[in-house]
Amino acid sequence: MEAIILAGGLGTRLRSVVSDLPKPMASINGRPFLEILMTDLKNKGFKKVILCVGYLKEKIIDYFSQSLLDIEIEFSSELEPLGTGGAIKNAIEKCSSDHVYVFNGDTFQEFDPLAMNELWFNYKAPVVLLRSPPDEQRYGGVAVNGREIVNFKTSQGNSDSYINAGVYILPKTIFDNYQVPEKFSIEEFFKENIDTLKMRYTVAENDSFTDIGTPLDYAKFISKQ
Repeated sequence: MEAIILAGGLGTRLRSVVSDLPKPMASINGRPFLEILMTDLKNKGFKKVILCVGYLKEKIIDYFSQSLLDIEIEFSSELEPLGTGGAIKNAIEKCSSDHVYVFNGDTFQEFDPLAMNELWFNYKAPVVLLRSPPDEQRYGGVAVNGREIVNFKTSQGNSDSYINAGVYILPKTIFDNYQVPEKFSIEEFFKENIDTLKMRYTVAENDSFTDIGTPLDYAKFISKQ
């Protein structure tokens, strides 16, 4: 299995406590968060990771160029922010398989790769990991019909059963039949092309989800390790 990890964001919300590092390199009891995420992927059977890097990218490249994680690592570098979609579009060319997993470099989510793989091999369509919504409203809701996603919303409604957990399987050719700009959001791409993408989903079996994007969530994750 191959993975793309989005690690090029500016991390402005975390800048007050992590000022000299890109957000995915924030220290968790002496280890970069990104290393914890990649170790988990290796333990799940992933053989290759493509790191999308931008802001303070040298910090990531220098560290993982000397990594002893026993997993193949490549870097997809952007000179200016391309958005999540633009970063994925650049990185996906480095994939050797016909599909690739995508992860955010500032979130840790327990998931079952076998369940997601089964949907991919059955439908050969994008697969999204969903989870039950938390109490806070900063996550957008997802509407489903059967095994298919029919809408992504910008805000979480009271009746929404799921939110987007930010873990995807994407076909390598996902952008081939679409006109996309150099800079774009993958979430907006999903929303705008929901009818033709025929996206499937699986649901996270537990609430093990961490987003270190804010100082409070960052501190919570440290306390759990």
